[in-house]
Amino acid sequence: MEAPYPTTPISPSTTRIGWIGIGLMGSPMASRLLAAGYSLTVFARNPSKALHLQSQGAFLANSPQHLAQSCDVVFTIIGGPPDVRSVVLGPTGVLSGLNPGGVTVDMTTSSPSLAREISNAAGGKLGWAVDAPVSGADAGAREGKLAIMAGGDSRIVEWLSPLFEIMGKCTYVGGAGCGQSCKIGNQIVGSANLVGLSEALTFAGRAGLDLGKVLAGLKGGPAANKIMELFGEKMIERDFRPGGFAEYLVKDFGIGLNFVEEDEGEVVALPGAALCKQLFSGMIANGDAKLGLQGVITVIERLNGIN
Repeated sequence: MEAPYPTTPISPSTTRIGWIGIGLMGSPMASRLLAAGYSLTVFARNPSKALHLQSQGAFLANSPQHLAQSCDVVFTIIGGPPDVRSVVLGPTGVLSGLNPGGVTVDMTTSSPSLAREISNAAGGKLGWAVDAPVSGADAGAREGKLAIMAGGDSRIVEWLSPLFEIMGKCTYVGGAGCGQSCKIGNQIVGSANLVGLSEALTFAGRAGLDLGKVLAGLKGGPAANKIMELFGEKMIERDFRPGGFAEYLVKDFGIGLNFVEEDEGEVVALPGAALCKQLFSGMIANGDAKLGLQGVITVIERLNGIN
């Protein structure tokens, strides 16, 4: 028997939403759904961290299973593949309580193969699963300007569009696991731009240039990009507060560089991604795992004897 497609359009008056993951990204995303008038139930391993959402009207569940039993759509945005496996597929996980026709949406940057496993398991429960990782850092989460890369059944992704529109812009990229594969590509491009910007500013500093003027010059030419807009001034001002943690990006690289092995597919050489992983791993080795991604400039500086 195939899972039934949802027949009731999503709306604040009828759709019950579950949310798991209230960290740097998840908390403002959940807040936006509450502000839009949706009923939201939250699960948090540390319930005290959900108090600010409860003050906005959120309910609290005592397990992912309990949450799923009372919701039509369940979102997760948590640490990484082991967390996703436990929270979604575990004995008291989301799928153990998912209702027929229910939908689980994982917005964590996770493994494409795990996304496909979850999709198959959800189908066995007569439900649906979508992998929809996001990009845009905490500012994008607060402002509803995230890039959402969705994989799964196209009709389900379309049905979810009223919720995605509250959080950002959703692009459907293919079947189960494709959202995660697209996000890996996003991380490869974004990290290469961060390293390039770090090297450019380090070089300009050694040449005695005014870094503010250098950045303005770069923004006026073809080298300009979103990474430069988000992180350029922060690098110059030594503002390394996180919009996303360096350690999470290293985790994402681990998923990408191991992707071929776990899927037994054709080998893809990713030398730039491997180098970027080493540089961001340098942040962790230097004790800066919880700094923002713009902190990679400190690794480039150390390589040049700049402390």
